[in-house]
Amino acid sequence: MITLLSGGTGTPKLLRGIRCHTGDQKINVVVNTAEDVWISGAHLSPDIDTVMYLFAGILNTDTWWGITGDTFLTHKALLDLGTDEYIAIGDRDRAVQIARADLLTRGKSLTEATTILCRKMGIKAGVLPMTDSPVATMVRSSGEYVHFQEYWVRCKGSIPIDAVKRVPESPPPATEDVIRAIVEADAVIIGPSNPVTSILPILECQGVREALREQYVVAVSPFIGQAPFSGPAGELMKAKGFSPSSLGTWELYRDFTDLFVQDDRDTVTVPGATRLDTMMTSEKKSKDLAEWIFQLIEVHNR
Repeated sequence: MITLLSGGTGTPKLLRGIRCHTGDQKINVVVNTAEDVWISGAHLSPDIDTVMYLFAGILNTDTWWGITGDTFLTHKALLDLGTDEYIAIGDRDRAVQIARADLLTRGKSLTEATTILCRKMGIKAGVLPMTDSPVATMVRSSGEYVHFQEYWVRCKGSIPIDAVKRVPESPPPATEDVIRAIVEADAVIIGPSNPVTSILPILECQGVREALREQYVVAVSPFIGQAPFSGPAGELMKAKGFSPSSLGTWELYRDFTDLFVQDDRDTVTVPGATRLDTMMTSEKKSKDLAEWIFQLIEVHNR
């Protein structure tokens, strides 16, 4: 059994390759929920949906969000009616969000709602929200805090970042399913997702770091030099006081990471790191990286 910590698009790209080497029923994915937001009466959980859609075979892998071939008729109609829906939500994607909202308002936990949706989509893997408690990533710009979705989507990541915080600030409890998935795994893999907004929210959940320290953990850097593969990881790392690099990422993960992987073109030196081609620009490259990681895990488990 392999467990991944996932958020954004980096880890799902690696997950695409991992699925070529093991069955979905042998994969658990612990997913960031600090980017969740209620919008237009529905519950958007972007990182959960990306993982679910990947397993269901309907993910738009051109954008790495949403459903392939989706239409946006409802979104356009809402804009025409004056609704400030700053995130373009596809019609089929919206149906999933409405179904989730209905389950949540009827008293289901996010974990229970996700399990139900996965069952309806025929997903055999474990897709596990990091917590059932509401939590949000907020970024401060010019003295005011906005939700990460507003910063990244509405403002297109163009405003300066002074600070990043989680609301509420007290760490939420990880679910029992999350801790079990970490403890019982043959290995845990942290893919090249944004450390600050995708992985740190998971690590901040009560019990997660402690469980990881008892496991064999492989972490993949999302940086080459001081440039992230994609997204605002660099600015967010600086706002948290870390170097926007593989070295800064390693420092965030070093207390529990056994094997740190960085790109073979990276100019930054990380002590003891393994160098591989981590640029997953195609399904084959995702498959090749996953194969190397599996081989390294097998060597450790012998």
